[in-house]
Amino acid sequence: MLRHLTAALMALAVVTATPAGATPALVPAADREVVFTADGTTVYGTLHVPEHRPGQRLPAALLLPGSGPTDRDGNQPPGSTPDTLAQLADALDGDGIATLRFDKYGTGRTGLGAYRDHPEELDYPAFVRQARAAYESLRDQPETDPRALLVVGHSEGAMTALLLGGTARPRPAGLALLQPQAIRLLDLVALQLEAQVAEATRQGQFTPEQQRTVNAAIAAAITSLREHRPVDTTDLPLAIARLFEAFQGSSARFVSSDDAVYPPDTAAALRPGTKVLLTCGTNDAQVPCATTNALTTALRHGHAGGPGRVTLPGVDHLLHDTAHPNTLAPPVLDALHRFARH
Repeated sequence: MLRHLTAALMALAVVTATPAGATPALVPAADREVVFTADGTTVYGTLHVPEHRPGQRLPAALLLPGSGPTDRDGNQPPGSTPDTLAQLADALDGDGIATLRFDKYGTGRTGLGAYRDHPEELDYPAFVRQARAAYESLRDQPETDPRALLVVGHSEGAMTALLLGGTARPRPAGLALLQPQAIRLLDLVALQLEAQVAEATRQGQFTPEQQRTVNAAIAAAITSLREHRPVDTTDLPLAIARLFEAFQGSSARFVSSDDAVYPPDTAAALRPGTKVLLTCGTNDAQVPCATTNALTTALRHGHAGGPGRVTLPGVDHLLHDTAHPNTLAPPVLDALHRFARH
């Protein structure tokens, strides 16, 4: 009788016990709303957590958008909806990296927040402080590994990523600077405008003499802005004149404070060995590869880690190419995977 009872108990143990070495069920990938505060403003974002083991701490990346009213997904609806940041989150999911993206000031659920009644006081440092608050929120999420935090910025967001890289705590393990604003803002604006005027001249809209006159007026306008003097728009085409008028209006404080940052200077504050990816696209008319030369040199002198600068053949500013006009181009995905696994 006792022998039969012992056998029955052993059989029950085999049925109910977890087999040695068995893998517990994975937690499926999911998005959830994240709320944090920056300078008295409630900021809303999306945390994406890849599939993972229960209790596992994951590397995590803060995603930062480009200039203008660009929301958490990388869109400026209704006119521009490339989903840049949402697609970056999907790409990083494939490497097991959690991501946080958020609605910066003036976009999405966040809106202008504390600046609602005085938007003219919104300057670039406010956006940096907002990004730092987002980084701290990501650091404190239960699924993230605070020793493996990354910052991935696109365009102006890449400059913000650089500033965070030298000041945030804990220091990021890596930065991905995608088509970065790598020179002073107004210098970049001048390059973009001069390229547009050159194209208009090529199409016969301006004579070479008119082109020289307009370029000189652009240079004078930028000097006036930096010296806080009124801009003379007499020799500027209407569209360009309106741009400089806006730079003197409600956005004057932002433009001045953004233009004060020279990105190569910020590289010196990075912790030596910080892994850095810097991309430039050969079809990027907004941030030509040549504008990243000084920053690339500064990163090298600061002993940043790899993969370093990666040139993306045929890729434009929104990280697309002609074969992939609505999704991240394959060279972008390859560079991201190299960065994630470096």
